[in-house]
Amino acid sequence: MPIINKLIEIETEAKINIHNITPQIKDFLASTSIKNGQVLIFSRHTTTALAINENEVRLLEDVKVFLQKLAPESDCYLHNDLHLRDVPENEPINAHSHLMAMMLTTSEIIPIVDSKLALGTWQSVLFFELDGPRKRTVFVQISGE
Repeated sequence: MPIINKLIEIETEAKINIHNITPQIKDFLASTSIKNGQVLIFSRHTTTALAINENEVRLLEDVKVFLQKLAPESDCYLHNDLHLRDVPENEPINAHSHLMAMMLTTSEIIPIVDSKLALGTWQSVLFFELDGPRKRTVFVQISGE
């Protein structure tokens, strides 16, 4: 069974932003000969996340507000006591971003059926930047026959 890997690179914006990476995944799948199998999508950062949901502008704004309520940037967090930690000079104050990421997930697996992602009508693969702006990578692995 072939296994094919790819990195998707994403330039993110400030604070929380959400990127629909479904087109990049579909393009990658189309470049392979895989007809049936699965695709694994894995976020490679501790302040990013993934979700499968509807890519609708107003819903995505609701999600951002919801995440900010879960872990407000202005709250006091031990992780932000940089003077008590051994950290690089440019270490960000980002405990809230780590906490938001932990409420989501770092990976998704989608079945491939007849050379297509088996997503529902309104489903998209969404990449969440929670501590931008940054250069990020998402690992994608397609396996099957």
